[in-house]
Amino acid sequence: MAESKNFSNGSIMAFIFFFAAFLASGSSTAQVPFLMWSTKSLPSLTSPPAGHITSMEELAAYLTPVFGSGSNTVLLFLQDKLSKDDFTLFGGVFGNKEESAFRNLEAALQSSSSSVSFPALEWTGESAIPTLLQQKLGASPLLVDPDTLSHLSLNTSTSNLLIINLPYCSDSLKSCKEVLSNNDEIIGKVLSSLKAKDVSYTAAYTGLQPSQAILKSSLLNQQVGRTLLQAPAADVKAPITFSNTTGFPCIMLWAQNLSISPPGSTDFIDLAQENATVIGSMCNSTNSELVLTYVNYTLRFAMSQRFYPVSARNWFTLDSVQVQVHSSGQTASFVGSHGIYAPAEYSFHCQSVSSVRDTLLVPANQNATQWKLNFVDFQIQGFSLANGTNFSYASDCASFFTAGIWMGLVTSLLMLLIFVYGLHMIMQLNTMDRFDDPKGPTISVPQSD
Repeated sequence: MAESKNFSNGSIMAFIFFFAAFLASGSSTAQVPFLMWSTKSLPSLTSPPAGHITSMEELAAYLTPVFGSGSNTVLLFLQDKLSKDDFTLFGGVFGNKEESAFRNLEAALQSSSSSVSFPALEWTGESAIPTLLQQKLGASPLLVDPDTLSHLSLNTSTSNLLIINLPYCSDSLKSCKEVLSNNDEIIGKVLSSLKAKDVSYTAAYTGLQPSQAILKSSLLNQQVGRTLLQAPAADVKAPITFSNTTGFPCIMLWAQNLSISPPGSTDFIDLAQENATVIGSMCNSTNSELVLTYVNYTLRFAMSQRFYPVSARNWFTLDSVQVQVHSSGQTASFVGSHGIYAPAEYSFHCQSVSSVRDTLLVPANQNATQWKLNFVDFQIQGFSLANGTNFSYASDCASFFTAGIWMGLVTSLLMLLIFVYGLHMIMQLNTMDRFDDPKGPTISVPQSD
């Protein structure tokens, strides 16, 4: 639940590192630190397991014996926002008190008779802690101005709950440290005033709410952990499906773009950005037709499958793609069976299915020659949809050995042959077996006609 700790031999930085280790495992629950010290003895507590978050019920159970009998004067330093990171950032590096924004707080923890810390107290609302202290003390809270506290008369025969509100800082690191240092000066001033009056007290320092973005409701349900700092991925639209009479999907199509360009136009119209109906589609064991009806156009994808003895398996082909204009009734047909095919149990995928470049769609009539079609990241399956709403393994239009790969292999093989031939010729060179002797007669080589 928490840890009782005497700070007489330590510093606030030890307390900070205790915070950091305590919360190393992280949590998506909103939490605030809660520090309490007293001129009287506080009950001791066993060390909690790492990462434990103290609930309000556990805090209430601990405060019951603290304020169970007699009168008590409680100071609640209530900062607008507070988290353990504030101690980590502004508590001074390696115990450097000159750099710390909590010097008076550290001194109070060291000089107190006993202290207790709740590094991770469950945050349930801004009024949760004041309400809990009010219930335990049976006293109404009194908002106190630190400048007028010295003139305030306290009746120590009854319980008193004094609340000192402290501001929080903006996003600027410099202003944060200045504000926290000013708050620390206020804490020191209030404690000095009570000490001058010789009043026994119990003080607590916490926040109205956490100072971290974890408070946002959008993050409360997210899994906490290390993540890449990247922009969230855009939502991927679902594929277009058509189900047969039994209710099972039998045709699926997905494309990032279904762009068409009518005759006489240089601009493409992306039909994938519009909603389409599949009324008129059909499927059976040998033929499938997907009819996509948009506001001004209709796209028809006709597919068939049959058995090929050479490969001993069924293959499906996209026989035709047809575009129809609603206003004029004009129709343009394209043949796709020459390049769009796959095993019947597979789906077909291609990064670009076009009638303009690397044509997989060949015009089938005169009207089609004036149209331009370009389907980007195109995938279709008209048979054997055993996975329900998922495509089967995709047969891609880009073969493993592309033209570039073949050119590289042939060039490398040619260079290797030249190298081997040259090495072979060098190895066949022989040195002369006879040489001139400078002291003897010269070698004469008879010449015959």
